[in-house]
Amino acid sequence: MKEFLFNQLKVVRSNTINEVKELSESQVDTIPEGFNNNIRWNLGHVYLVQERFAFGFTQEPMQMPDEFTDLFGKDSKPSDWKVQPPTLPELIKMLEDQTSRIKEKLNNRLDEAVVNPLSMPSGLTLKTIGEFLTFSMYHEGMHVQTIRMLKRFGT
Repeated sequence: MKEFLFNQLKVVRSNTINEVKELSESQVDTIPEGFNNNIRWNLGHVYLVQERFAFGFTQEPMQMPDEFTDLFGKDSKPSDWKVQPPTLPELIKMLEDQTSRIKEKLNNRLDEAVVNPLSMPSGLTLKTIGEFLTFSMYHEGMHVQTIRMLKRFGT
């Protein structure tokens, strides 16, 4: 089961990257009418949440620039950005490297309980490293669907 989960993480991430790898910088910055965010925001947000879920809740060091919470955190949006966000190639590289780090650091810890479980608004509570990683794939999938809609309406 462990190998299946890490393979799923890799496949989900590959799908995310494949959605954007041929886009231009201007395409990932387009915000179609009716949307608050762009493709760049969605990519950064996926990275930020996965980093917190995989490393923040497991007491492992996170590899996240200081400005990422302001750029890509909950309720943030590009119209409020005061610093330059990472380029598309930089985001893609970060996303690619993240899954390898997750497997390397958490390979034998999936059943380990986290110090601070997270209760979701839906009533779901994430208590183990495996639960966090599994939920993160659902989260990423929602943002891939948003990226597809942004591509359809804005590029």
